[in-house]
Amino acid sequence: MPLKPQLTEDMKAAMKGGDKHALGVIRLMLAAIKQREVDERIELDDAAVLAVLEKMVKQRRDSVSQYEAANREDLAQVERDEIVVIERYLPEKLGEDAILAAIASAKAETGAAGPADIGKLMAVLKPQLAGKADMGVVSRLVKQSLG
Repeated sequence: MPLKPQLTEDMKAAMKGGDKHALGVIRLMLAAIKQREVDERIELDDAAVLAVLEKMVKQRRDSVSQYEAANREDLAQVERDEIVVIERYLPEKLGEDAILAAIASAKAETGAAGPADIGKLMAVLKPQLAGKADMGVVSRLVKQSLG
């Protein structure tokens, strides 16, 4: 089932089940998706919906680190709880071994050999790994591989 209808169904189930926390987070996700659709005047496919959800997770992780720095563990926990709900809809992240295999394959495909080729390698890897791996980790591994 595509993600948007899945979110709508889960929202209805959360309403019926009385799960106020999940209901609130799902509504936030649907609002972010709708906002992007209205802003860009397009209908988002699953890949674009995943990008929106990943952005939401990243924003919440940033908030958690800021709240922890300010000794506001109560607010940090609220953000962590939201991350848990959002991550239910994201695909399983690839492990480091799978990322390294993708990097090796992309290096063979592009002929990348040194630090000057990082951009070329990332251009090939980004569409392959978007949504499946943390691109910060991918970038770090690419730099190690070429450095």
